Amino acid sequence: MSNSVFGAALWCRWGLLAWLTASSAMACAQTALVGMRAYVQDGVEVLKLDFSQELGQLPRTFSLQSPARISLDFPGVANRLPAGKSNFDAGKLESAQVFSTPERMRIVLGLKQSMGYSTGFDGKSLLVRFQAEPITAAPVQTAQAAEAVPAVLPVLQDIDFKRSAQGGALITLTLPSTQTVADLRQQANGLTVDMDPMRLPHVLRRRLDVSDFATPVQAVTSTQVGERVRIAIETSGKWEFSSVQIGNLLTIEVKPPPQKSPAMVKDGEPDVYTGEKLSLNFQSIDVRAVLQVIADFTKFNIVTSDTVTGTVTLRLEDVPWDQALDIILQSKALAMRKNGNVIWVAPKADIAAREKLELESQKVSESMEPLRTRSFQINYAKAADIAAQLTLGSPGSAPAAASAAPATPLAGATAAPVSGRILSARGSVFAEPRTNQVFVTDAADRLEQVQQYIAKVDIPLRQVLIEARLVVASDGFGKSLGVKLGGLDAGGGSVLGGNTRSTFGTNLNNSIAASGLSGTKIVSTDTFLNLPAKSTSAAVPSIAFTLFNSASSQLIGLELQAIESTSKGKVVSSPRVLTMDQQSAIVEQGTEIPYLQANSNGVGSVTFRKANLKLEVTPQITPDGALIMTLDITKDAVGIPTSAGYTIETKHVKTQALVENGGTVVIGGIYETEETASEDKVPFFGDIPGIGNLFKTKTVGSKKTELLVFITPKIVLDKSSLSP
Repeated sequence: MSNSVFGAALWCRWGLLAWLTASSAMACAQTALVGMRAYVQDGVEVLKLDFSQELGQLPRTFSLQSPARISLDFPGVANRLPAGKSNFDAGKLESAQVFSTPERMRIVLGLKQSMGYSTGFDGKSLLVRFQAEPITAAPVQTAQAAEAVPAVLPVLQDIDFKRSAQGGALITLTLPSTQTVADLRQQANGLTVDMDPMRLPHVLRRRLDVSDFATPVQAVTSTQVGERVRIAIETSGKWEFSSVQIGNLLTIEVKPPPQKSPAMVKDGEPDVYTGEKLSLNFQSIDVRAVLQVIADFTKFNIVTSDTVTGTVTLRLEDVPWDQALDIILQSKALAMRKNGNVIWVAPKADIAAREKLELESQKVSESMEPLRTRSFQINYAKAADIAAQLTLGSPGSAPAAASAAPATPLAGATAAPVSGRILSARGSVFAEPRTNQVFVTDAADRLEQVQQYIAKVDIPLRQVLIEARLVVASDGFGKSLGVKLGGLDAGGGSVLGGNTRSTFGTNLNNSIAASGLSGTKIVSTDTFLNLPAKSTSAAVPSIAFTLFNSASSQLIGLELQAIESTSKGKVVSSPRVLTMDQQSAIVEQGTEIPYLQANSNGVGSVTFRKANLKLEVTPQITPDGALIMTLDITKDAVGIPTSAGYTIETKHVKTQALVENGGTVVIGGIYETEETASEDKVPFFGDIPGIGNLFKTKTVGSKKTELLVFITPKIVLDKSSLSP
């Protein structure tokens, strides 16, 4: 090999080695992510990102609220961690996923809920600190700050929406704890969810438009109402809902109602056809052939009875196949029974005969089955009541009786017990009151029905606390003005030195005495006009004065009497009673008044009549948590005395009302107003303008009485007794 060739080869080898060394040095010089871990420090969650060398600047960040995400961008930074997602078990940080390109690296942090964060350096590490939403003190409740909420309330964690496989909507609420209670109420245009006092973060105060998901739910709106969080679920069309709470997750499912196939539709119900549409156009075709065409179209197995004969002419365009089948069966007096993907078609008489034979066979089988005896412990109901229901049957026993049907019954067949009873004709039941047990003797399948029935009816009844407030308010006003006018001609000389004087006093006699004529024969009966002010009290305010001449022989006396009275009163009665669902309760307090009553022989006997305050109520809890109450409220009082005894003033309300749990409703009231105005006067003189007021008495009176009855029912969730 020549020197030139050798030199060229040596230069290539050294050049390649130098290039590899430079590339390695550049790779070592580039900043890279080498570690990542999450921990809690002083109550704050921290994500620590370790790099091969210090970063020159903080990463660019941005966040999403739904779903809760935080993205960190690192230009010119490589990744040396294994690819994939890192999951974290504790705290609000759920996961971290690293995406790397030659130009930059991005870290996407998945959070359980949206929250604040901050970034900072710690040597070669970057610390991401997560902070809960800042809590501020609640301002004073005003019209401009009606949504202010105390900061000590728990926080609603998350609101999520998704579409189920059946076309329904799933709304998932992450509650603060497992003890949080949510109240669901169905309304005309959707559902309303009111939760226990809690705070709704600002990031969750929003309206989600989910109309594009093709579910009955159109929108989900979350708002803060006082100290409570309200979730409004707007719906459209026909729908039904269910809810379940597991731990602190409350899931509400809103879905369309299930559609029925022709085999499931009963008499009197509207037909619902959901099959794929087809077109049929035949002239005098055999019924069996048409059924075969439908079987080929639907891929169902159709078994036709030998008694199915005849032809049919039909022309159907774009008709659901199940509707076409129903039309054919009705035109030929046929019926069908479906079991899985097999349809049996036969005349209605043949199907009825077969179902009757099945029922008779079942009865024979039950009559030959050996009997067994089993005891059932009754916890909340009375054993005698359960025994009577098992023997006589009741509407509530229908679900348990229905389970006696065979595993794959024919539609239309019935396997109900004899006379609607849960027990068979050979069955018997015995109630033992001392231990509150029932002993049942019957076939094994009937004993299972008895157990299911007892499990449904032997449950504790919910309790209801009913509080009534009866308010009787009165407001009275009266005003009266009258006069006493008198005169005297005593004769004789001047007693007071010949001077004409006038004096004042509290009444006519005092006025005359003050004039210095106390020795003169002047009494109150000398008045020739007496129109006193009317009053029920003994003392009437008055003022009097006299006018006399210098000789004190003639005297005129005038006394004015005036009174004005005002009265206000309020009586509040608040009876309350605790009872169980659909159980009547009575609470009363009052007085028994004796009175004499004569019998047919004329012999008198003492009889008592009550004048009391009584509350009688029967509550019924509805499935949506409201209460239907049958109320009978009486408030009696002792009235005026008569020759036969005292009268009784009665106030009575009897009604039925629907009230929400914890709400207050006014069920009745009586408002009475009495206005009086009277005038007593002397004829002719009382009509003289001005002076006529000395010859008349005016009386004005006003009295108002009002009765209101308030009812507040509340479902008691615990077993605590009634608190005062």
